[in-house]
Amino acid sequence: MAFDLRRVLKVLLFASPGPLTVKGVQAVFTRFHEQAISLPEVEGGSDEEHEGGSIDISVNEVPSLVTATQIREAMQSIEEELNEKNEVFRLMEAHNGYRLATSTDCAEWVRLLRDDPKPIKLRQAALETLAVIAYRQPVVRSEIENIRGVSIENALMRLMERDLIRVEGRADLPGRPLQYGTTEVFLEFVGIKSLEELPASDVLSHGEIDSWLDREKSSTPATDEDMGLSSEEGETDSVDVVADDTQKEALESGDIPGDEDKKPLES
Repeated sequence: MAFDLRRVLKVLLFASPGPLTVKGVQAVFTRFHEQAISLPEVEGGSDEEHEGGSIDISVNEVPSLVTATQIREAMQSIEEELNEKNEVFRLMEAHNGYRLATSTDCAEWVRLLRDDPKPIKLRQAALETLAVIAYRQPVVRSEIENIRGVSIENALMRLMERDLIRVEGRADLPGRPLQYGTTEVFLEFVGIKSLEELPASDVLSHGEIDSWLDREKSSTPATDEDMGLSSEEGETDSVDVVADDTQKEALESGDIPGDEDKKPLES
């Protein structure tokens, strides 16, 4: 049988107890050649077999070095194949390696098999708190509450229960408040390999929020001039005053515009 890297990767993914890394795959090929060299040659007529069977492939056909690029390209090919065939499992690349995962449209059957409770969705308050922590970590509770404007006690408790956040340490502030950050479970939750893959957000950046908080603390009530109303209102008021004075003079003199065109009523 000819050597097929994709076939080898599939079986390694299936048998791996955890995420499969590129270095882990390379280590398998290294051990293959080390054991192939150390095994004693067996004469053709011998019926002796090594426990665990053997690989039905020539040692010379298996490359002694498989590059990271070759492994990643083969993994991508496997992922595309599974998606095209709409298999019940998908190939996922996480921050700690590759792994096979159940397709989302089949997840409910797996839950029923394991008799697991239905997953609980995070509320909007918890999602907003999680977003602030992800972009501002390590961050203290008071800073999160200043940004959101509400208490986050319940949201923090929910996120801690789901293992999405953890205590990173204590801040060098009065009272030494706890600092919070995200976990590896968070990376899997949002489907990224590292925090650097988070979408850029000027709204949640340190500089933007600090500037916004400073403006809120030093802000004063807006005046009519700030809102652009004073000049227009002033012009309107002056016009109204002129109109009122003209009407008053006309009434006092009895010279009301348009009276000359009116005819007296016939008795």
